[in-house]
Amino acid sequence: MMKTSFSTLACPDWNLSEVLAAAEKYGYDGVELRVISRELDLWKLPEFHGSALAATRAAVEDHGLVVAGLGSSACFHSPDAQERERNLDSALRMAEVAAGLGAPAIRVFGDRIQTGCTREQTTSWIAESLTQLAGRLKPDGVQVWLETHGDFASAADVSEIFAQLNSAEVGIIWDPANAFEQNGEAPLILPPMATRIRHVHLKDLTRDVQGLSHYTPTGEGDFPFDTIFTLLAGIDFDAFVSFEWEKLWHPELAGPEVALPHFLHWWKSREVA
Repeated sequence: MMKTSFSTLACPDWNLSEVLAAAEKYGYDGVELRVISRELDLWKLPEFHGSALAATRAAVEDHGLVVAGLGSSACFHSPDAQERERNLDSALRMAEVAAGLGAPAIRVFGDRIQTGCTREQTTSWIAESLTQLAGRLKPDGVQVWLETHGDFASAADVSEIFAQLNSAEVGIIWDPANAFEQNGEAPLILPPMATRIRHVHLKDLTRDVQGLSHYTPTGEGDFPFDTIFTLLAGIDFDAFVSFEWEKLWHPELAGPEVALPHFLHWWKSREVA
């Protein structure tokens, strides 16, 4: 049975106590930690550092929740090996937090083909970095999940990355709305993805008369959710679906006290239907 969480992008100003209280109040199963109190590098906050991690994990569990995953900012598209190494170090710092909280994985990006570089080159750099990161994290029991995002949002492009991987510790955060927003691609799971999807991001959007996309309350936009759920049923997906309401990047969006309960109301109505 699929479980529900939300990305803290929806509530960038909240502290951890506020996040956990809201998740319990609204009825979520878990939280996906991306930002707390406007800080993206969670290890910089005292509750996510060193010996405090045990108390933080206990607080999460006291609310009847789990940490569904941690979102890092690490991406591996740079032609500069030293830059990729810096992103690797950033991911490792986030993985320390994940291990302390009992979270299954950290999220990383591909992400953008840089000027003067080819898709083939960039795919190779991403695959190499993912393999290296997964190997370093395996002893800690923390996986690496690549989000379908940026220039690697489409099913075909993310599948090409995984065609170059042989590490079972690298999974996919499937965010089909990213590809839908960029080029109208309908939700699609290709064979290289089918056994790799560990986590799913859900969000809705609509297009204006100029063809520009705008986030909208779940179920009120143009995104084909029925297709997603048919595909997820086809791979027997039973992990977390995470509501991603990107208020940090789009401050004009409704506040979390509106968006978070709305998502769960929509989710439950879908289950009844």
